[in-house]
Amino acid sequence: MRIFTASLATETNTFSPMYTDVHSFYQSFYAPPGQHPATPTLCSAPLIACREFAAMDASLQVIEGSCAWAEPGGLLNRHSYELLRDEILQQLQQAMPVQAVVLGLHGAMVAQGYDDCEGDLLSRVRAITGPGVIIGATLDPHSHLTPQRLAASDLLIAFKEFPHLDFMQRARELVQLALLAVRGEIKPVMSSFDCRMIDVLPTSHEPMKSFISKIRQLEQQGAALSISVIHGFMAGDVSDMGTRLLVITDNKPAEGAALAQALGMELFSFRGKTLPQFNDINTALDLAQQVAGTVVLADVWDNPGGGVAGDGTLILHSIIARKLTGVAVGTLWDPMAVKLCFAAGEGAVIALRFGGKSGATAGAPIDKTVTVRCLVAGAVQQFADSSVPMGDCALIEFDGIEVILNSNRCQSFDPSLFRALGIAPQQRKLLLVKSTNHFYQGFAPLAAKVIYVDAGAPYPSDPTRNKYTKLRRPLWPITPQPFD
Repeated sequence: MRIFTASLATETNTFSPMYTDVHSFYQSFYAPPGQHPATPTLCSAPLIACREFAAMDASLQVIEGSCAWAEPGGLLNRHSYELLRDEILQQLQQAMPVQAVVLGLHGAMVAQGYDDCEGDLLSRVRAITGPGVIIGATLDPHSHLTPQRLAASDLLIAFKEFPHLDFMQRARELVQLALLAVRGEIKPVMSSFDCRMIDVLPTSHEPMKSFISKIRQLEQQGAALSISVIHGFMAGDVSDMGTRLLVITDNKPAEGAALAQALGMELFSFRGKTLPQFNDINTALDLAQQVAGTVVLADVWDNPGGGVAGDGTLILHSIIARKLTGVAVGTLWDPMAVKLCFAAGEGAVIALRFGGKSGATAGAPIDKTVTVRCLVAGAVQQFADSSVPMGDCALIEFDGIEVILNSNRCQSFDPSLFRALGIAPQQRKLLLVKSTNHFYQGFAPLAAKVIYVDAGAPYPSDPTRNKYTKLRRPLWPITPQPFD
């Protein structure tokens, strides 16, 4: 059996000024055929899963295509998308005949002229393979589930967890089901339900934690081969933005549709109840100063994982104004400041302007005399089974505050980001990270308290105020009763 695998993924915030091109992929992650490392990335995990299955089955031949990932950002350059897409399509054409194609996708990629990049790619894959080949893909739940994708593929499986710690498990699930389908042991049929809502649905908190447990139980009981919650991505101005339930059955479309609707309406009942408490800056800092032990402040909307810059200074300005000490910030994106720190060298005391450069809503740049404490070229942090590049990083210190400046935009996933620059995070009073919820699994165990902060900018975090131009159906909270 011959199986082709490749990956092309990014998450597009269509409201973001951080435009994306082919160099964004080359800087974040790019592996041509045969050069993917042994460790997976979030969206290339199907390739690693294919290798695992081939190691156990000598009859399985894996043909590896290119894998590319760009840090979430703004609209993708059309030429760049077509270049990377056609590279994979040419590799597939050369690999034919194959019995299965499994891809690592994100599901929220938008390029100039392509509102549904994943649907476009899957349709072109189907045109090459014809109807008899099994086509499947993993998706990030913060994606857009479109009719074009459903029509072009046999298996779409989204990560269940947010934070997405289960990406490798979902990749193995995809490959296993694809192999079963090729052998004729199952006939996968996908059924979806539009929940008519858009919200933030962290599975580390209730009610989503129990909802995902229920879904797992249903799968174990045989109610479905796979069940996915497509959370949706509110920062994408596309017609299919929104939350959906996706059920895959073994040739039971009616049962799958009924289950998708039942679960979808249960999820709809959670609307507005899934978020932990988000505090404004002053309230968050007041709460933090009342806690003995390490406090983690999560800047939820200046999160590079949502496609914004990650150079916002609004919270840091307030920390400075309060003269708080024992503070470590990880990270603040500022390639120019990093370059200046590397030029000055470790131990140098320099006047430095940093942060607040991406736009007016990010907050003003900070001007301080700082000590360059540590410089690390090509620093990485960990996230589940993957290593996340932070680029060249500089640790600066001033007024009892430490700030990690990084050259590659990335959100805060794990305490290893602090340790990479020589900081013991559990020894700091206050840790400021930039992430909506991916940080939680790593940081919660060392925190006396986790406080979520809505600084008010710059992410398009309120669907009722976002200027959607392509949405064509009612969604809560834009429409209070979208099913009426």
